[in-house]
This record gives sequence, C-alpha cells and structure tokens, in this order.
Amino acid sequence: MSTASTAVKLHAPALSLRSILALDALTGLAMGLLLVATSGLLSGLLDLPKDFLFMAGVSLFPIAALVGFTSRTGSDKKPPALLVWVVILGNLGWVLASILTMEVWFEPSVLGFIFVSVQALVVLGFTVLEYRGLRG
Repeated sequence: MSTASTAVKLHAPALSLRSILALDALTGLAMGLLLVATSGLLSGLLDLPKDFLFMAGVSLFPIAALVGFTSRTGSDKKPPALLVWVVILGNLGWVLASILTMEVWFEPSVLGFIFVSVQALVVLGFTVLEYRGLRG
C-alpha cells in the first residue's frame, strides 16, 4: 500500500504597506509608553540608565506620530515614497542606536541585552517589510 502525500500551502493575505506602517506606529507608541511608565523598574532589570530609557520612550512618541501619519497620507495606492524612506532610514537609525547601546555606550545585563536585541530585531523586521512594500 502506498501513501500519497499532499503539500498544503497556506497563503496568508499580505499586509499592505499602510497596514505595516500602522502596526509599526502602534508598536512604537506601545514601546514608548512602556519605557516612560516603567523606566525605573526596567533600569534595574536591564542595567541601563533610567533617564536613557525614559528619554528613549519619549522620543518614540513623535516617531510613532510620523509613522502613523505616513500610513494614512498619500494616494489610495501608497503612502508618499519620501515619507516611507524617512521611516525606513529612521528605523535603521534606531537599530544602529540599539547596537551602540549594547556595545559602546552601556554594558546592559543579559536581560538588557536580550530586551534591546529583540526590540531592534522587531524594528529591523518592520524596516524590511516597509522596504518591500515600497518596492512592490
């Protein structure tokens, strides 16, 4: 007796560039709120300065506003490419600052290294998706 195997290919609907930008804005806002509200607690856990975490959180509010604005402006098809490029380059700057935070400016704890690395990878993921959305 032989068995036939079938490959099941799952297709998730692709997110639009607008949706990716909106999700980027929401996660930026959420991270900003987290950092501002818990900078004292996180400072001890991550071994990063409280003021640094607080100001990083505060800086995310205008960034999230710009990314959210970008997600809602432009033509029906796509947001303005120039604004998307500003978001992409800003995200790359955030990733670079995250690397500098871990390797040059401070010596975070293991948990701090994981925390900064994970958020940097999420931002890098958004950057890749936004770049692909811009090209597509």
